[in-house]
Amino acid sequence: MFEGDLDELDTAALLAAASEFGGVQERAAVRMLEAALAFADRNAVVDTGTGAGEVLPGTEQIRVYGGAGCPGVAEFAPIEFGAVMRMSSKAAAAFIGEALGLRHRLPRIWAAVLAGNAVAWRARKVAHACLSLSMDAAAIVDRRVVGIVNTVTPGKLGTIVKAAVWEADPELAKAAAELAAKERGVFVGPSDHHGTKRFWVRAAAGDVIRFDATIDDLARALKTLGDTDSLDVRRAKAIGWIADPAAAHQLLEVARHLARTVPHISTLDDPTHDSPAPDANAAADDREPAGDRSVADDTHGPDDRPAPDDWPMPDHEPDPDDWDGPDEHGTPIGAGDPGEADRVSARGPDRETDCQTDDGDGADAFTRWMLAGSLPARLAAIKQHAYSRGLAAGSGRRSNRHTLYVHLTDQTLASGNGVLRVEELGPLLMSQLTELLGHDQIVVKPVIDLHDQVSVHSYEIPDRIRERVRLRHPVDMFPYSAAEATTRMDQDHIIPYDRAGPPGQTGTDNLIPQGRLHHRAKTFGGWKCRRLPTGAIEWTSPHGFQFHVDHTGTHPMPPIGPGAC
Repeated sequence: MFEGDLDELDTAALLAAASEFGGVQERAAVRMLEAALAFADRNAVVDTGTGAGEVLPGTEQIRVYGGAGCPGVAEFAPIEFGAVMRMSSKAAAAFIGEALGLRHRLPRIWAAVLAGNAVAWRARKVAHACLSLSMDAAAIVDRRVVGIVNTVTPGKLGTIVKAAVWEADPELAKAAAELAAKERGVFVGPSDHHGTKRFWVRAAAGDVIRFDATIDDLARALKTLGDTDSLDVRRAKAIGWIADPAAAHQLLEVARHLARTVPHISTLDDPTHDSPAPDANAAADDREPAGDRSVADDTHGPDDRPAPDDWPMPDHEPDPDDWDGPDEHGTPIGAGDPGEADRVSARGPDRETDCQTDDGDGADAFTRWMLAGSLPARLAAIKQHAYSRGLAAGSGRRSNRHTLYVHLTDQTLASGNGVLRVEELGPLLMSQLTELLGHDQIVVKPVIDLHDQVSVHSYEIPDRIRERVRLRHPVDMFPYSAAEATTRMDQDHIIPYDRAGPPGQTGTDNLIPQGRLHHRAKTFGGWKCRRLPTGAIEWTSPHGFQFHVDHTGTHPMPPIGPGAC
């Protein structure tokens, strides 16, 4: 293999060297699969430690990762394999399962991989697609696909594999299709680190139509109040108002009243309602429910909308498990993104034209521009009034509050400019914080100084300590894990709790968040950890490999012990 200065090569030689490097990489990928198989074979049994075959709670068990017909593997084995391979535990388990699936369920494709006639990563995708198939069905896919693994594009290969899977097990395909048709849910995607999230809704058609109409109502209400943003942006803002029904009702009522009192704004005028709408100070008893009256569209009716079949949708149903990030779950195929480039508006370009005016002279646009300056104050007043004399006044109840953790420097706070970090969202600009908080009532809580060492003399962890530990370590502190440290995640004592030991063992300096599998591996699987003076966590695997985990990620240490090189 060429190891000299690549700049010294002419273009043809450079391309030849790149091809040679690719061949080396592919041979290494095959060897990685062989190593995974050998490692799995060495971890096909577990020691229950009881001598009678009884499995104690939390101890290691056998798991089948490659599908029917594959041998089982001790469930803690992929954890160490993944750490030395610099991948998450879940990604390592999937890798081992795909290797076992190729050897035991797709022997023709596996032979092609060993012979250099099938690229390893393509073969792994086929094995992954066949996980749910029976041995007989997998054999049909093996025969159908073996000759084309290396000759078609990845997209075409995926289509062919899908067709082969359906042919191999039509009953399974039919059951999967029927199950998908019955699935309902709302799927929330991760933050894109720009202050936005995405969600997909799959619900009864009537409910979706009514939800869409309510979004339109609120978007036009915002326009009436002076919001100069585009229809798509205002529809996005409407989601925040839908989350607060009382405030949404108040917004619609105020917008209707304004549409009648300001001549050039009539997008929310309801010609079927003769009596004037109550103003913002009217009593709640004088208001009619928001659902009893629809807002008229002054541009296009529902029949002008594109047919649902023309709307851009994700290629497949989003999988919430894929949304925890590639660091925790390997490199799963994405769930589809309706916001990709070349997106066509689902509502069509002619549903509402923001420059369109009621009388053709631009008066509506001018009035909206005049109102825009006071828009934030107007919206804040509407929300406040909704709970002082609005729909919620009778019950005295508000929607559930959400605690928002914001990390920022004193300089950013003083200047109003800079970067801050919001838990569950990631980095944001200071200017985006206003949009995140919205026009709601905000309670500022005392700052939590994470440098304070707080502890108690008990095994149980109080909520105030759990909160500090989660804020100090926002992710699972196991090597190469990036799972978010949610309130449901385990918090483990770094130094095991000793009931006869000194006081203060349960404290912020002796606790770290861990997923249940990693917690069990530390308790029963031979993993050890300690906190370093720098604050990092040093992990030692059952076979002596060491890793340092801190706020910058995982850092493998040089090998130690008899196997060191």
